This record gives sequence, C-alpha cells and structure tokens, in this order.
Amino acid sequence: MKTRIIVDSTADLIPEIKARIYTVPLTVHFGQEEYIDGVTIDHRTFYEKLVESDVLPTTSQATPRDFIEEFEKAKQEGEAAVVITLASKFSGTYQSAVIAAAGYENICVVDGTSAATGTGILAELAFRLLSAGMSAEEIADALEKEKKKIVVVALVDTLKYLKRGGRISKTAAFAGGVLNIKPVISVTDGEIHLLGKACGSKMGNNLLVQEIDKAGGIDFSKPVLLGYSGLSGALLLKYIEDSRHIWEGHLREVRYTTVGSVIGTHLGPGAVVVAFFKNQYNAEQNSSD
Repeated sequence: MKTRIIVDSTADLIPEIKARIYTVPLTVHFGQEEYIDGVTIDHRTFYEKLVESDVLPTTSQATPRDFIEEFEKAKQEGEAAVVITLASKFSGTYQSAVIAAAGYENICVVDGTSAATGTGILAELAFRLLSAGMSAEEIADALEKEKKKIVVVALVDTLKYLKRGGRISKTAAFAGGVLNIKPVISVTDGEIHLLGKACGSKMGNNLLVQEIDKAGGIDFSKPVLLGYSGLSGALLLKYIEDSRHIWEGHLREVRYTTVGSVIGTHLGPGAVVVAFFKNQYNAEQNSSD
C-alpha cells in the first residue's frame, strides 16, 4: 500500500519536499480579516502585513474536518498516511488530527513536539524512511523515536510576540526586552525555553553556536534546516557565514527557508532558526561528563 505524508501548514519545508507533501492549513487573523495559511496568504504578504498593521495577528488551529478532507483523498486513492503535526502543547491541531483519524484505517498521527523547521526536518526524514520501503506504521514508530533527538534553537529580535501569544511568561519577556538584547530560545518537547540573552546579533550568533555544541553537535546524516522570519534573510546569511566552521565538510549547501505565517505570528520578524537532529553519541558523552 502506498503511503502519503501529511503535515499542517506550520511545517517549514524546502521546495522539493513541499512539492511531494500534503498540507492541512491553519488560519491567521488580522482583526476581522481571515487568511488560510499558505493558501490565501503567502509568507511575504504575511510579513508585509505584520510590519504595516496596527493589529497583531492571531491564529486558529486546523479542525478535524480539515483533516478529514485530506484523509478522504488518501482513502479514495487507496493510500495509507503518516500525519505529522506541530507540538500538541502549542496547538489543538494534533488533537484534531487524532479525532479525524479515528474514523479511518491506515492513518498514523505523530505529535511532532516541535514547530516550523523542526517539523520540517521530521517530515523530510519521513520521506527518507518511505523511500527505504517502510510502511506507514513503521515510519510513525521510527518518527516517535527520532523526534526526541530534534533540537530547535532560535535567535529572536524581541519576545513581545511570544509574550502576546502566551507562549512565554511576562517575566521571561521582560528579561529579553532590554534595548538591543537578542534572546535565544529553544523548543524542547513542545515547550519554549529562554536559553540566554546576547547584546547584538553577533553575540546572538555566538550563543546559537554554543547551543549547538551543548546539544552534542549535529547529526549530519539526517536533515538539517535553517529558517528566518521577516522580509529579509540577511541576518540568517550572516549567521551562516559566521558559523561556517560548523557546516564546512559536512554539507554541500546550508539549506534554509522562510518561517511561515502561523509560527511567524509568535516569533515576529527578524528571527533566525536552526533545526537539526542532535549527535546522539556526543550528547550522551556530554551528559555523562
């Protein structure tokens, strides 16, 4: 039986993966205006509105009906499906997928426990497992193990968007709100943590590199994906250049994409995001030292 991979629209993907995957969209609201993420609003238009609008956007989860539409298509094609959602602690989207899947056979739902590029690299790994001949159930079982190794770290311009969305405490937001202080955050098991603060983007880039080292380094045998939020990727390109010693000899190119509307609502513009699978051997060594 053929298997299709389904994600929600918060997954940030490279074009080659986006062309092969099926996507269930979330919704973005600017006041009374409603947009279907990735359908009626693209990334660039979203960030233009985010900069220009006096109203900060809000987001809505995908519904069971949204997933049922995709599951019906898979059923009609005689295909199984692996569904990867953003972290259930961030959104009810995972629960919507579980509710929808109850009426179908051969649908496996995975709580990605991440978001943005973190979900993106898990989806890309799913395609590698699919190409290796695994069934939907085998892929889902493998992803449940592999998702625990995903590290997402981000340098953000401000914490005000995360604070407004209720993703971090007011205390943490205040700590990162000093002029020119660039907070560094992580996503671990579906929760956002403030890792540190840097004065300026250069020190912020250094802090990102330190966090990669703390994780035990990158497992380059698995997908690595970077991302940026906003209208310009200049900060991301600067980070890639400043940290080229990490990538040289391991990657032919450092792949990156834009962070989508839903996650962009909470990060705000000017963020640099790094997602990778940690080098498990080095991580275990670090934890035992």
